[in-house]
Amino acid sequence: MSQSRRNSRELALQLLYAVEISGIDELSGMADSIIELCEFDVSVRDYGMRLVLATLDQQAIIDPLIQKHAQNWEMRRMAAIDRNLLRLAISELRTFKDVPYKVVIDEAVEIAKVYGTEDSGKFINGILDSVRKELTETTILDTPAERQAIDG
Repeated sequence: MSQSRRNSRELALQLLYAVEISGIDELSGMADSIIELCEFDVSVRDYGMRLVLATLDQQAIIDPLIQKHAQNWEMRRMAAIDRNLLRLAISELRTFKDVPYKVVIDEAVEIAKVYGTEDSGKFINGILDSVRKELTETTILDTPAERQAIDG
């Protein structure tokens, strides 16, 4: 299951990156091409597409949140991979409450190490931890598992 979710997150990152770089809003064609190229199965595609759609839907909320916590960094100056990985992880934190925040952050950091720069993992970890604390304080992360993980 975890490798499948990792593949879904990587697919979502590739799609978000492609949408941003190309400026094309048509996901289905891009998704089909990437899925075919990477030979992802249906469960990977489904979760990946849910992540992408949730991220795009919440981008107007997520980008100011990133900007607030990325001290001394402008969004446009961030590496596109880092920017989209942050968007993806924050969307997953906000939307998929059954996934523990530690898993979301750890996965984002590991993916950053593969696709980002040498410092991407630390950069992603710092911002996501800060965002997670704010989301917790504003009760956006308010499932019993989250509360137990935070209070425990």
